[in-house]
Amino acid sequence: MTRINCDVLNCSHNKEYICYSNRVDIGGVAADTENGTCCGSFLNKALYSDLTNNTNDGGPCDALICKVDTCAYNENKICNLHSIEVSGSRAEIYSETLCNSFQSKK
Repeated sequence: MTRINCDVLNCSHNKEYICYSNRVDIGGVAADTENGTCCGSFLNKALYSDLTNNTNDGGPCDALICKVDTCAYNENKICNLHSIEVSGSRAEIYSETLCNSFQSKK
């Protein structure tokens, strides 16, 4: 089970630094660094309210889709890490977030 640790406190899915989205999509197909990645599942709490009960089993998110082809942890579009770190403490839109766990295949 993948755990998504997140410091994007204004995300609708964030509950005490843990993601409670039904599914997380990490984007940045050709990223060279973590700055080229983003959390495509980010929803601003100011617009979408609190969605921390959005998972199928009622617990933290454990469905992590990785669309970053250049990441060493991407295994057929699934992240093979036990947990990842997502950040973007001042994010207003998804492109202002990033995956701190990104590691280039290079």
